[in-house]
Amino acid sequence: MQLKINGQDQQQPDGMNLSELLTSLSLDPRRLAVELNRRLVKRGDFQQTVLHDGDVLEIVTLVGGG
Repeated sequence: MQLKINGQDQQQPDGMNLSELLTSLSLDPRRLAVELNRRLVKRGDFQQTVLHDGDVLEIVTLVGGG
């Protein structure tokens, strides 16, 4: 399936869920905010959120500090 991730087109396997995508991208879900088709996805919903061809994702890394 074709996804747009942070403005970049990417090909990913069909039927992948959001948690699997983050793992394949070597990203730690505990430090991310993910927007799927302009809607924020709760961290607890990553496993149940199945991705579809044409989905648009924005993945932002959370940084702490002061």
